[in-house]
Amino acid sequence: MRRKKTSLVGVVVILLLALALVIALGRKVLQPKEEIDPHEGQVLINDGYNDVWITPLEDVEVNELKKEDFDRTDDKIVYTGEDYDTMLGVDVSEHQRYIDWEKVAQSGVKFAYIRSGYRGYTKGSLNDDAWYRTNLDGARAAGLEVGVYFFSQAVNVAEAIDEAKYVLEQLEHYEVTLPVMYDWEKLEGVEDARTNDLDPSIIGDCGVAFCETIRAAGYEAGIYFNRQLGYYSLDLSRLKDVKFWLAVPGDYPDFYYAGNIWQYTHEGEVPGIDGLVDLNLMFIKRPEPTPEPDASPAP
Repeated sequence: MRRKKTSLVGVVVILLLALALVIALGRKVLQPKEEIDPHEGQVLINDGYNDVWITPLEDVEVNELKKEDFDRTDDKIVYTGEDYDTMLGVDVSEHQRYIDWEKVAQSGVKFAYIRSGYRGYTKGSLNDDAWYRTNLDGARAAGLEVGVYFFSQAVNVAEAIDEAKYVLEQLEHYEVTLPVMYDWEKLEGVEDARTNDLDPSIIGDCGVAFCETIRAAGYEAGIYFNRQLGYYSLDLSRLKDVKFWLAVPGDYPDFYYAGNIWQYTHEGEVPGIDGLVDLNLMFIKRPEPTPEPDASPAP
């Protein structure tokens, strides 16, 4: 049988189709792949040492304060934004020794946080602050809003609960108007600190236990922390129902999550206090403006 000759046109068509297929495949191979954002859903923050990416916690209020909301004059910072009223405050311990609280109040300070006690960092004993009662009485007599904080070195939940009970016993004969604050701090460079090498998650568990114990007794509770603890050791989603006291020295509180109190310097100067003292701003949310009633006449 004789084979039919393939027409020249057919050959050309086949060659063109093959060429088109090769070109299409080549384009697909050479086309750059769509880049995937490695930080999708994350935010860039400063953790006190570096700028790093974190995945934000759900249901924890985000800080909306901006650098332009604040003015600094020497060691005093004033909030100039429109969303909050603020109060200037100090936090003190036995390290300040005698304080003339009347002079402190006359200088414009409106509130004071007073250390009620502390846990030792070697043997773990519980101790009163030597000037606790004197400072509490003096600040209240001068008309300041007053709260207390406890310096913790708890290494487990049981110790944190003991610390809370210790504070509650101290408050039996005193009235405070501000939340009771839990202050757990890592002691840098202290070789014999019992908290060295502590699992960071335990710090968060201790904070929750302390605050729950304080709240169960009818007091407001809160937690003091710096950037490192706030980002890496405390699950703030478990603490969203307590007050946050941010230890973030600088020109504005650049912590990602919202705080109620901002400790902005450790080197403040206040009449009535010898030496340097921590200065703080407390933020009180202003109420939303009430809409004006419609004054248009009825039809």
